[in-house]
Amino acid sequence: MSDVAAVTARVEEQGAFLRAVSAEVERVIVGQRSLIDGMLIGLLADGHVLIEGVPGLAKTLAVQSLATALGGRFRRIQFTPDLLPSDLVGTQVFDQKTGDWSVHEGPVFGNFVLADEINRAPAKVQSALLEAMQERQVTLAGETRVLPAPFLVLATQNPVEQEGTYPLPEAQVDRFLLKIVVDYPSKADEKTIVERMARTGDKIMTRTVAELEQVFAARRVMDEIFVDDKVLTYIVELAAATRRPADAGLADLAPLILYGVSPRGTICLTQAARARAFLEGRGFVTPHDLKSVAMPVLQHRLITTYEAEAEGITSEQVLRRILDAVPVP
Repeated sequence: MSDVAAVTARVEEQGAFLRAVSAEVERVIVGQRSLIDGMLIGLLADGHVLIEGVPGLAKTLAVQSLATALGGRFRRIQFTPDLLPSDLVGTQVFDQKTGDWSVHEGPVFGNFVLADEINRAPAKVQSALLEAMQERQVTLAGETRVLPAPFLVLATQNPVEQEGTYPLPEAQVDRFLLKIVVDYPSKADEKTIVERMARTGDKIMTRTVAELEQVFAARRVMDEIFVDDKVLTYIVELAAATRRPADAGLADLAPLILYGVSPRGTICLTQAARARAFLEGRGFVTPHDLKSVAMPVLQHRLITTYEAEAEGITSEQVLRRILDAVPVP
């Protein structure tokens, strides 16, 4: 128990900068606590984040504010049907004066890459982004180039307008640590937003309050956060229930699930729970940490059947049943 206390002390010490970052982002972004926490969890766990919500909910501004607060390089890519892989990773440029070829790096070479409306890009572009997300490197001009660290893809997706969109491949969706569904703000929050933003003059600007090196130090401490064997068993039981729901007493869910959560999902759930514990200032993971991140980590990894779609049953509803049924340690 003394080791856990020591880790908790280091978490408190190394996590202080995140409170400053969170407060700075909240100066600009009002009423999107789950989005801010999700981005911080993705940052700590070294995982990408898929953000779904209708236009106008400050998704782009939130990502840009986080990058500025941490002093990172922000890059925005507007995904369109005519986008090419070279528009993402870069290309070779011929200099007529010198007669030499030089490499022009694309916008993917950043610390915080916003892939705006990611589901509008064709398969070739998605493949290029997939290599960047998984390997933290790209192939450019026949050479492998390592991307800056930290490297975080935060992709937005519009759930309403589906014309001219391409469904993301399951392999790519699985690379996102979290899927965050951004909802409308409350009336009180929206009133504050209007008071702050409905002006043509000075806007509230995000300040740099931390350094990227602090992220790496925080990650090293986060890896030391204790996960009890009972909590690990709970994680495995949750994943198993998505694959064989009948074993968890949920036989009626079997016709609704096409594919359950993969082992990558259990790894991501463990890492996200550690990150949540870190944000809470603890050196150990609790079942509450798991339940608070289970939905954003697992909902996009659980694939429902056509039967579920016909009945209007979503993966979120199926996962909610599983979370309620699997005993908490």
